[in-house]
Amino acid sequence: MSESSGSNGLTYADAGVDIDAGNELVNRIKPLVKATSRPGADSDIGGFGGLFDLKGAGFEDPVLVAANDGVGTKLKIAIETGQHRTVGIDLVAMCVNDLVVQGAEPLFFLDYFATGALDLTTATDVVAGIADGCKLAGAALIGGETAEMPGMYVEGDYDLAGFSVGAVERGAILPRKDLAAGDVLLGLASSGVHSNGYSMVRKIVDLSGLTWSDAAPFTEGKTIGEALMEPTRIYVKPLLAALKAGSGIKALAHITGGGLPENLPRVLPDATSARIDLTQIAVPDVFGWLARTGGVAEKEMLRTFNCGIGMVIVAAADEAENVARVLTEQGETVSRIGQIEAAGDAPVLFDGSLGLGT
Repeated sequence: MSESSGSNGLTYADAGVDIDAGNELVNRIKPLVKATSRPGADSDIGGFGGLFDLKGAGFEDPVLVAANDGVGTKLKIAIETGQHRTVGIDLVAMCVNDLVVQGAEPLFFLDYFATGALDLTTATDVVAGIADGCKLAGAALIGGETAEMPGMYVEGDYDLAGFSVGAVERGAILPRKDLAAGDVLLGLASSGVHSNGYSMVRKIVDLSGLTWSDAAPFTEGKTIGEALMEPTRIYVKPLLAALKAGSGIKALAHITGGGLPENLPRVLPDATSARIDLTQIAVPDVFGWLARTGGVAEKEMLRTFNCGIGMVIVAAADEAENVARVLTEQGETVSRIGQIEAAGDAPVLFDGSLGLGT
């Protein structure tokens, strides 16, 4: 006897996957994706893969650079507060800031959005943020994947991953080999916590007894949730402008998880150390509040958070002033925070103290 295909027939929707919702999401995000178009990419979506024309982007002898990352537990705050628009900027920033430290121009970006049950409003907000980040970075959003996986995520939860590819002319790859003692360290101000250390952030907020909707003690006019969702600063366009303006930049370091002590050594030659004057760093109030409320020691703050410096530039001493001028003209807040010297007791040496108010 043949089985009936009537009312008892099982559908994919019965199993928790809504194909129609997925198709509707593609329709909603098409104009967002189109808005990120750049030379080399037409930013159409719907095919099996995204295309990019390096020749059309103007490169002669390019080396490709790839990076991928996520947003971490900052997503928990987005989910718990319903603020989904800015985590897409964070996602892009964590990838493209890693590309530009190699001297590379971000070319294109792809995203992965995974959830238990697709909420069209949430997903559209997230992708809109990704498109915002791509425009800030000059990268084309050429594709992505939306995975609806019932049973893998509780209701309302989702996860993100981002993938980006950039290119740099072969002779312009960073760090340069002539980095040496006497070079100057310039710091670019962060926009806040960025996207690292949020497991500690969430623990401290819990210890404080405050909720995401309470007024932020460290930022006037915002709730704690709003203040802590400030997106990661994207440094790509200002740094590319500075690289094109002269030859003063020898290396760049994106200050993410591990802070200055873990990230700066990644670009230093073995025979050198970086000496940093902590008194020259303008520390955003959020870090002082986190340190005081959580009883977090300065050393732990430095190895967990950016503490106010989102990017470090190693510049030739005789060109540091010009590099700083170009970056300031591009809207960055630049501080001279130290110098490179012969290898000392540690790869990164600190003088003075952070202004944490503890």
